[in-house]
Amino acid sequence: MEHPVKYRNKAQVPVRRVNGVLETGFFRKNSHDLMPLEDFFIQDPVIDQVVVVLRDLLRRFDLKPYDEKEQSGLIRNLVVRRGHYSGQIMVILVTTRPKVFRVEQLIEQLIKQFPKIVSVMQNINDQNTNAIFGKEWRTLYGQDYITDHMLGNDFQIAGPAFYQVNTQMAEKLYQTAIDFAELREDDVVIDAYSGIGTIGLSVAKHVKEVYGVEVIPEAVENSQKNAVLNNITNVHYVCDTAENAMKNWLKEGIHPTVILVDPPRKGLTESFIKASSQTGADRIAYISCNVATMARDIKLYQELGYKLKKVQPVDLFPQTHHVECVSLLEKRG
Repeated sequence: MEHPVKYRNKAQVPVRRVNGVLETGFFRKNSHDLMPLEDFFIQDPVIDQVVVVLRDLLRRFDLKPYDEKEQSGLIRNLVVRRGHYSGQIMVILVTTRPKVFRVEQLIEQLIKQFPKIVSVMQNINDQNTNAIFGKEWRTLYGQDYITDHMLGNDFQIAGPAFYQVNTQMAEKLYQTAIDFAELREDDVVIDAYSGIGTIGLSVAKHVKEVYGVEVIPEAVENSQKNAVLNNITNVHYVCDTAENAMKNWLKEGIHPTVILVDPPRKGLTESFIKASSQTGADRIAYISCNVATMARDIKLYQELGYKLKKVQPVDLFPQTHHVECVSLLEKRG
């Protein structure tokens, strides 16, 4: 591992009032008490600098921090993304209402200090919730995405889109899954939970066809744009649940030889596992952020005719107890 600290390409930082002053930092363990921080230790140092400068600008422009108890104030969270290779920066202001007084002047001051900012977005979240983002998005400056590189391709990354926070280790994670699958030119690949297309587009040049499914519309739009951006024509993305897409592809007569899955922590549903088993795919490469649910899902795959061949942990989140795992399942006989 090259960078066990300062590796995160994305920060989600709450904004609260502490001792009468607007502060940014992290919540103390098992609480919503904000501990002010300037050096977050695991985040890209430039992201930390952007957060501090933005905090100071919010103070200077007298913009009120969110108060959970009173359900008052304007600024709930700051989200900053930075392309590991491109250096492009996106800033997202999460607010309780649309109007932000003198926001144009604030952005102008911010960009003077960080000319690599190519996108400033606003997300409006007026709900009493722990969720960071609401449903409404606005572009305040520039474009609604940043561009970065991974495994030889360029990727547009929108504000709400999923993108692994440790770029270099994510490349190793995805390359491990690709190597496990031992891809061939005549393979038809299903990329379930495809996000913005990072895995599917990375394998497309090595196989016949790729079919991807993702439930977040903005991510599907990104994946389609990313295919065009990289001149890749043998990929097909749909916006749906993985379960529905798998069933529909079966009805359409699509027979994958390889299935790549990268589900959330809750793992795969039983209906997806059964539908994917019915395709007769030779190989299933399973990327997991929760080894407990992966073990549960592998057990069901084994009952449905697959055998576990390999498992490889990958430390995507140094300084935490979390670990990603890649496993390979092969169809028996």
